[in-house]
Amino acid sequence: MLPMKLRGADLTGLPLFKDLSEQEIDRFLQATGVQVKEYGKNERILKAYEENRCIGVIVRGEAFVITEDRFGNESISHHLQRGSMFGSTSAILPVSNISSVETITPATVILVTYHDLITVGPRLGRIHGVVMKNLLEAFSRKNFLMMLKVELLTQKSLRERLILYLLQQEKQGHGQDGRIPVPGRIRLAKILECNRSALTREIRAMTEAGILLCGEDWMQLDKDKMND
Repeated sequence: MLPMKLRGADLTGLPLFKDLSEQEIDRFLQATGVQVKEYGKNERILKAYEENRCIGVIVRGEAFVITEDRFGNESISHHLQRGSMFGSTSAILPVSNISSVETITPATVILVTYHDLITVGPRLGRIHGVVMKNLLEAFSRKNFLMMLKVELLTQKSLRERLILYLLQQEKQGHGQDGRIPVPGRIRLAKILECNRSALTREIRAMTEAGILLCGEDWMQLDKDKMND
């Protein structure tokens, strides 16, 4: 039984439920036995190398997907916000989950097992077809984000990585009036896969050169100075 605070009305607008009414979403939730979970800030929703059978959706809050190499070094692959999905690859394929998901704010998520998602088809008809279409679109978006990450990490210098990261965020509609929201320096260094001290030095150098403006939680590029 779903808690009263989370019904179809709470989930309209999420990519997984695009083109479904509140009543249709409620039917889907009941048919698949969706779990609803709450997490605090800096909690692991999904842990690397642990078995996973669920596809998760962020309902409220934000999180990062964190990859870990064999030496225990972590890097941030992408940012999750309301509507973002996670855990799909390890839930669908018989492979080890090599990524963790960690909240950066308190968060509410829903978890649906892949087995239930597949087997409810005959009972849900059109609703099931719409959800599966939306799931395929989400996979395509995930691949696009991976391509952006690869593009970012192929830049030759840290300055080029930082500039490209901010331009990518701007193109995806993050920020207003050119001010791009950024995480703390530790998180940003993980995203750019660099040393935090090196990042701090580069930000200072770019600020002194007038290329970059910084606030407590935002950055803005001066594109005219970049072209000088």
